[in-house]
Amino acid sequence: MIRVDGVEIPEAAIGAELQHHPAASREAAWQAAAQALVVRQLLLAEVGRQGHGAGEEAVDALLAGQVPLPEADEATCRRWFAANRARLRSPEAWQARHILLAADPADAAARAAAEAEAGAIIAALCVEPDRFAALAARSACTSREEGGDLGLIEPGTTVPEFEAALRALRPGELHATPVASRYGYHVVQLLEHEPPRDLPFEAVQARIARWLREASFRTAVRQYIQVLAGRARIEGIALAAAEGPLVQ
Repeated sequence: MIRVDGVEIPEAAIGAELQHHPAASREAAWQAAAQALVVRQLLLAEVGRQGHGAGEEAVDALLAGQVPLPEADEATCRRWFAANRARLRSPEAWQARHILLAADPADAAARAAAEAEAGAIIAALCVEPDRFAALAARSACTSREEGGDLGLIEPGTTVPEFEAALRALRPGELHATPVASRYGYHVVQLLEHEPPRDLPFEAVQARIARWLREASFRTAVRQYIQVLAGRARIEGIALAAAEGPLVQ
């Protein structure tokens, strides 16, 4: 049985909390859920002791009053910027257009027909490349309204097969063969490729300051919870006190 200064944390409450703590095993999830409820009880008890009222808003008010939130100055932000340039790059992006010939992966005949039609379109475009927008009218994708133009595509935002095809092309180049995906077969043309690039400090200063502020706040909250845990009598579960490792 888990208690915090004599207040029991019911099994049912821990069971309900489990959904918020995915883990490799149920035991690990249960431990995380139980610790979270112990921390909540510590905070609610301190709210009551200090007369802040009750509920989650009162907990927020308690933390706002007890946990400092320092602002990172420009020099601190610049040091973080210099040490983390790789994390502050604009993402790679492609501008592409396509024509989708839809076919269910489970329908072999439809897949064969879609592949043949896509191949015929590619052959036609090799002779008359300016017809892409007109031929895109038969696409099963809503991008047909834009002549097949998909706009900017970033890594991870499309299916792997389509992204691999884009990586194999140079700007202006048409993929020589139909590109298969779970949606059917695509006729793919890369219009532009924008490689990742380093961003200037001025473009990311506000983002860095926000990251540093949030990191400082999380650390300070963990330390404050450690102090509360050190003052309390906690039974049935191990929770780090002020001299132990940080509580998550």
